[in-house]
Amino acid sequence: EVQLVESGGGLVQPGGSLRLSCVASGFIFSSYGMSWVRQAPGKGLEWVSVINRGGDTTSYTDSVKGRFTISRDNAKNTLYLQMNRLKPEDSAVYYCAKGDQRGQGTQVSVSS
Repeated sequence: EVQLVESGGGLVQPGGSLRLSCVASGFIFSSYGMSWVRQAPGKGLEWVSVINRGGDTTSYTDSVKGRFTISRDNAKNTLYLQMNRLKPEDSAVYYCAKGDQRGQGTQVSVSS
């Protein structure tokens, strides 16, 4: 059974930083590309970033380019999202995803 467990969310002021983690189990983590997606209140699911199996190829949605960094540690079965210079519009529940499968999410709130 695939399990994805996110953590690291919280309340942060605009301009602040957070690092999200996602521990994966139930599948061979190093064999799959992984993504981060987010959902703001009242809005649909938005793709944020993707990383390939080896971790050497990444892509980002335009609104987070230059501020967010996706990475992974295949030895630890863990996916990360470093989020810097956070903005109020980044507030959402963040999910790590393996294809259509997602974890329970972690809440990120950016507010002064």
